[in-house]
Amino acid sequence: MILRQSGDSVHRQPYFANYWLSRTLSSTAFQMLSVAIGWQMYALTHNAFSLGFVGLAQFLPMVVLTLIVGHVADRFDRRMIVFWCQIVEAGIALLLLVENLVGSLDRQQILLAAAIIGACRAFEGPSSSALLPQLVPKALVQQAVGWSTSVQQLAQILGPSLGGLLFSLDPVCVYSAAVVALIVGGILTFLIRMEKSERDLKRVSMQSLFEGLVFVYRHPVILGTISLDLFAVLLGGATALLPIFAQDILHTGAWGLGLLRTAPAVGALMMSILFSYFPLKKAFGRTLFGALTVFGLATMLFAISKNLTLSFIALFFVGASDVVSVVIRSSLVQLQTPDEMRGRVNAVNSLFIGTSNQLGEFESGMVAGFIGAVPAAFFGGLATIVVAGLWMYLFPSLRRMQSLSGDEQG
Repeated sequence: MILRQSGDSVHRQPYFANYWLSRTLSSTAFQMLSVAIGWQMYALTHNAFSLGFVGLAQFLPMVVLTLIVGHVADRFDRRMIVFWCQIVEAGIALLLLVENLVGSLDRQQILLAAAIIGACRAFEGPSSSALLPQLVPKALVQQAVGWSTSVQQLAQILGPSLGGLLFSLDPVCVYSAAVVALIVGGILTFLIRMEKSERDLKRVSMQSLFEGLVFVYRHPVILGTISLDLFAVLLGGATALLPIFAQDILHTGAWGLGLLRTAPAVGALMMSILFSYFPLKKAFGRTLFGALTVFGLATMLFAISKNLTLSFIALFFVGASDVVSVVIRSSLVQLQTPDEMRGRVNAVNSLFIGTSNQLGEFESGMVAGFIGAVPAAFFGGLATIVVAGLWMYLFPSLRRMQSLSGDEQG
């Protein structure tokens, strides 16, 4: 790999390259599928509500399965869980490919595909996140999280752009590329080898199922961080509305939609690489709240923009500011959670992320359906700033947080 650091390095750890490439391919395929599914749904229905239901279809499996997937990730081989999720996702992409070939794809099939993909990612996300600390020493976890975040953002740059370009040629091209990427990613995951960790495999009970939730609740800094991200992105997310902005406001095509979906990932990639080389050493709390304010302002700018370049710049800052909370939250979870509980805690974290993303898309679609896309995005950005201010009052320990160990300023 090109990315290097002096001395001991994340990238010199055995099998980290497999993990890196697998997550890149899986995320790329997911972004490609999101572009294709969103565009085809809007082309079939021309309805903002339908776009919202795509987000809801991906979100509901995550809610229903959260407690189960966490326990599965703590009891079974996390590597194999990720592998089978990627293979099933490849199968869904293959079915969508066939439906496009025969010309029988409809709204119900798109929603069903979105739901199954959502269920697979509900298992894949926590298992993959909990797998990372098993591949690197504890001292390198923060850098590993930064690089893991950066490569996912790289995938989000390549995925939407490639998805939009391939879709403009033929929808079959998008689904074919997604199938190949997911299968190769699955093979790379399967080839990872590691020492089997010793875990206390307690009998499944209601208490053990809820231990992840209890752990998060008892750590105010973690609870404050992930709940802040949840409500900020939930209210300020405009991703679900991008097909409307691309087609009806900015008057561009599928390639333009791919470009807009790429913009936040470009900003996030640059910021996550910056974090990887220059890890944040202090003032975590102030940095977090400052970034959320930028997120809200950039969302408001995007809402009122009628120029593709300005919209790209606004979304660039949306992505750059959002990744600050991603790195802080993920590092906190990995460093402050025992290995035997990482699956359950990461499942809770994934639920919060999924809520802010998929349910946020549903919320944005519903609000846009009632008041229009521009007002929905603008007031969503404003609501993000309000939430940031409220959380500074509700979680003073988060505002004063100085390090990932939870230390506060005096």
